[in-house]
Formats: sequence, structure tokens, C-alpha cells
Amino acid sequence: MTAQDQQEKTGCGEGKVPDMHGKCVMPEVTFSTFIMSLNTSALYHLGEIADPASGKKIVDLALAKHAIDTLAMIEQKTKGNLGKDEAELLKNILYDVKLRFVNKAKR
Repeated sequence: MTAQDQQEKTGCGEGKVPDMHGKCVMPEVTFSTFIMSLNTSALYHLGEIADPASGKKIVDLALAKHAIDTLAMIEQKTKGNLGKDEAELLKNILYDVKLRFVNKAKR
């Protein structure tokens, strides 16, 4: 299903979902959605995700590194305070974006 199909199905604009009253709102903020947001930022700056407006992929290694460093800081500061699924999500995302960063930086 495309983003446009999802918007038509829910009647909400991009990035929004209907709440229990049918009002279009942003998704609930959870630790996982916060980490996924930082992951999306890192992937965008690594040129892995195209700009939604222009369709162009832009590489900015400094901003990608900043997003990765933020994820690493969160991992360090939350050690022992996360649920198993949250800790695993953060560990896997951090591993993935670090690997992508190294590969992109080699080019």
C-alpha cells in the first residue's frame, strides 16, 4: 500500500493517523517511535531515503554522524532501563546505521 493509498484509506494527511474519535493526529510518541525517527533521520542523511518533496537523495555525512551519535548516547544513557524489545531495537538500529555510515564514508 502506498502512502497515498494509506492517506485515502484513513482520510488523514501524511504522517497522521486517526485517533479513537476519528480526528487526524500524529502517532503516539513512544521510545520506539522516537528511535525510529532518529533512524529515519540518519538514513535520510546517508542518502538511503529520498527527500519526499524533491525525490532526490542527499548525502550529508556530518548530519548522519550527528544522528548516529545521538542514538549511541541514548543507548549509553538508557543502559539497564529499557525493556528487552526496546534495547534490542536500539542495538540493531545503531549497528545498521553505523555499518551504512562506514560503507558510505569509504566511497
